[in-house]
Amino acid sequence: MTESVLEEGLGDTARQPLLGNPDASVRKNGRNFDEEDGQTRFSYEEAVEETGFGLFHGALLVVCGWANASDAVEILCVSFLLPTARCDLLLSSSDMGLLTASIFLGMMVGGYVWGYLADQRGRRRVLVLSLTVNGVFGALASLAPMFWLFLLLRFVSGVGVGGSIPVIFSYFSEFQARTRRGVMISALATFWMAGNILAAGLAWLVIPSTSLSFQLGSLQFQSWRLFVVLCSIPSLSSALVFGLVMPESPKFLMEAGREAEAIAVFQKMFMFNHRGDTKPFPPALWMSRSLELGKELSGLKTSRGSPLLQLWKRHKKTSLNFLHCTSQGLSPIGKLFTTPLTSRSVILFVIFFSISFGYYGLWMWFPELFKRTEDGGSPCSNVSRSSSVHPENHTCYPVQTAVVLSSNSIKLLINSYNNSIVTQQKDVVVCSERGEGAVSLIGWSVYWLVFCLFTVYMEGFVTAAANLPGNILTILLMDSVGGKVLISFSLLVSGVSVFFIWLVKTKLQSLAMSCLFSAVSVISWNALDVIGVELYPTQLRSSALGFFTGVGRVAAILGNLVFGQLLDTSCAIPILLVAALLFSGGLSAILLPRTLQTELT
Repeated sequence: MTESVLEEGLGDTARQPLLGNPDASVRKNGRNFDEEDGQTRFSYEEAVEETGFGLFHGALLVVCGWANASDAVEILCVSFLLPTARCDLLLSSSDMGLLTASIFLGMMVGGYVWGYLADQRGRRRVLVLSLTVNGVFGALASLAPMFWLFLLLRFVSGVGVGGSIPVIFSYFSEFQARTRRGVMISALATFWMAGNILAAGLAWLVIPSTSLSFQLGSLQFQSWRLFVVLCSIPSLSSALVFGLVMPESPKFLMEAGREAEAIAVFQKMFMFNHRGDTKPFPPALWMSRSLELGKELSGLKTSRGSPLLQLWKRHKKTSLNFLHCTSQGLSPIGKLFTTPLTSRSVILFVIFFSISFGYYGLWMWFPELFKRTEDGGSPCSNVSRSSSVHPENHTCYPVQTAVVLSSNSIKLLINSYNNSIVTQQKDVVVCSERGEGAVSLIGWSVYWLVFCLFTVYMEGFVTAAANLPGNILTILLMDSVGGKVLISFSLLVSGVSVFFIWLVKTKLQSLAMSCLFSAVSVISWNALDVIGVELYPTQLRSSALGFFTGVGRVAAILGNLVFGQLLDTSCAIPILLVAALLFSGGLSAILLPRTLQTELT
């Protein structure tokens, strides 16, 4: 069956799983009616609509939003701790690059593994496990006395982050009625901005404070280590809430044949949304899955039952060897690229690669580009001075703030500072040139360092807040315009905005440029969160999101490598490459199927 025919069928209520006996059901007054016992039977979408909208969905948004924010906090944690952790862990520039890449590598691995498990074993269980892995190993990293151990723990923490990001959107979407799904998922995506602000706020309050340092055995527990622990709390608290109070996705339960549990979830949703209402949730005897749509999905479902149930039975009967497990784990990827899902999967592959390469590649190098504008001229008019490690060549960006490697550098900073209006001088402890402990240098004002840190975190706040207009626009337009239109618009405008880098002349313009790019690009990220869950059936949804998230992580790493290799010698190449990729992603989005208020399959 062609993809266009399938898309028309996705909205057919008669093909949705029914609450009740489907064989005895007929359509009556727009709904399924069981002639055997005279009761109305609901499809999945009708059942979600019947539960209403209220307290349950509000609480669900807060809980899932907090989990989404916790992932943002964990990702940004490294960028804020680098200034002071560099001294304690004796990090070189290449070490910092590895540390930054480690969480993306972990997310790449975790994205697909956890996504696959979520489609096989359930959304809620995987969310609890992935959030726990994220929080526990993130907190343990604070105790690492050496770089390689810190790197390993951050990688494992990234594996946890990679799981919760795709699964949380699958889980959340499966509680939403199609008429509100776009708005609600867009609202969920805005919590990423909240996580950015929270991370910057914690860094601002904790890292500059020397009073928070203490001795823990042989380890000097500096303020940045406390910051790492605090960043793990959102993930751990989210795991606790999901484990204790949140139900499993009713859509997953229906597909797994767990009828009674799905009905119980619908009843709980109805009860919370209709407090004080004596009307009960419409009775249902049992539910069964529709088989027609599965046949159209080229074997994704069969008349013998869902692949989920078949795989579960096989796992209970036999011990699978490693190769067979690997084959089973990779099988969803093959299904993503078989008819009728091929075209949409290829398009999403292009979009995820384009936006991730451009966003993370450009975003991570904004500080270096901004640095070049301080002396005037285009960011591409000056060769990079990043090869020089002396602070007189740097501004107050995180990886350059607290690291002083020679006494000559200190003297230059003092002379520059003494020309300012602040005159109070205090002792400041900085890293020694060889990394052999610390040295105390008299006459360097602590206010210089505080001002630098204030500037760093203030810019973090401003840039994070720049997401707000894009988030609001997405919420307002998602259910009226649709995801594919917003993705195309966002990527095309983002591509145009990249060209304005050449027009930047001052630091203020640099900050404005970063805010513009942030505000526009967030629209496509939010829209991808919505359209991604609507394009795939339940038994592939989390696997698909995990796979494409992994594609994005590979693109992010490549983007950083390309910028690092070419920025000094051929600055125009990576900038033009980013613009071209964003344009290609925007044009590709036009070819996506329309999913506006479609029913989940």
